[in-house]
Amino acid sequence: MEDLPLSGIRVLDLTNVLAGPYCSFQLSLMGAEVVKVEKPGSGDLARHLGPDPALNDVGLGASFLAQNAGKKSVELDLKDAEGKAAFEDLVRGADVLLENYRAGVLTRLGYDWDTLEALNPALVYCAISGFGQTGPDSQAPAYDQIVQGLSGMMSITGSADTAPLRIGFPVSDSVGGLMAAFAISSALAGRARTGRGAHLDLSMLEASVSAMGWAVSNYLISGIETVPMGDQNATAAPSGTFHADDGPLNIAANRQAQFVTLCTVIGRVDLLDDPRFATRDLRKIHREKLNDEIDAALADRSAGEWASELSAAGVPAAPILTVAQAVESEQLAYREFFHDVPFPGRPDRVVRTSSNGIHLDGRPLRPQGPPPLLGEHNGELDELRRSGREHDSIRAGAGS
Repeated sequence: MEDLPLSGIRVLDLTNVLAGPYCSFQLSLMGAEVVKVEKPGSGDLARHLGPDPALNDVGLGASFLAQNAGKKSVELDLKDAEGKAAFEDLVRGADVLLENYRAGVLTRLGYDWDTLEALNPALVYCAISGFGQTGPDSQAPAYDQIVQGLSGMMSITGSADTAPLRIGFPVSDSVGGLMAAFAISSALAGRARTGRGAHLDLSMLEASVSAMGWAVSNYLISGIETVPMGDQNATAAPSGTFHADDGPLNIAANRQAQFVTLCTVIGRVDLLDDPRFATRDLRKIHREKLNDEIDAALADRSAGEWASELSAAGVPAAPILTVAQAVESEQLAYREFFHDVPFPGRPDRVVRTSSNGIHLDGRPLRPQGPPPLLGEHNGELDELRRSGREHDSIRAGAGS
């Protein structure tokens, strides 16, 4: 796909593992040229992470392959004089610099914001960290699970008997990466108007709390503390997981009209006359009794049958799928959500990667190439540096 929104934008990506690489992957899908600046000999830590030891051993772990399709890789040692000189040339020619070191690490390497801005006044610099660049926790190490715990989300995940539970995927990394991609894109839009770059300080903790929605706002606004409710939706009833003949399904009859329809479809219109279930708030109070009645009515048919009938009647309902079932769903296939790209260094193999759910002008965004081998684009380093020096000369001429 040509002429993508970020075509012509160059991103220097110093990040590791997930939040940062997930951010730069989103920018790459939108057309940006992403140049991963990796540590010589080892590279992104994600190159050695994943369930396949053989891939980990060759620096192509599944975690790396999943987030780095379409990017370039160059090796630079930022503690070495030649590496620093090369890096500074790259900064001069970049539009975006992205890093997720612990707060202050890049500054200790000699590149605080004032220095970076002097190298490139139009640079958008985004630093992703667990807690932000300032504050009493700024120097604390942070992984996704640590942030999940400190955000409060683990305390409300699970039931009263099982909480706290870790959410089953690295949600804080993902939310942090998405928020960073949004911030970078916004800063680039602002730069188009003003010509000035920006310094973005992204806290994964704050991004996570922001994404928790009513779980936080109920406390801030109403003083009501959220409690873990397992597979039930605290805002409405009946809304949560129910049990059909062959397994669980989700039903969300959040509105009165949907409750009426649900009772009609499952053959339990008598529930509409039960004073315990007359209003939304009463149904929440008597949730367990109502759920028992609905489960009994669902027990003679499959989850798929009930989901089809309820959905057709206007009540949101769907079976609960495994990850494998979700990945193979007809809906994702129709939307062309997954894409095959060449396996790095192996033209006889492919890597199946995801997109991001965005269709641009009627077509899904897709990776622009395979994930890179470590240092695969070292041969382009001289050209990338020359481009940076040319940009610097143009800016100097414009300012004279």
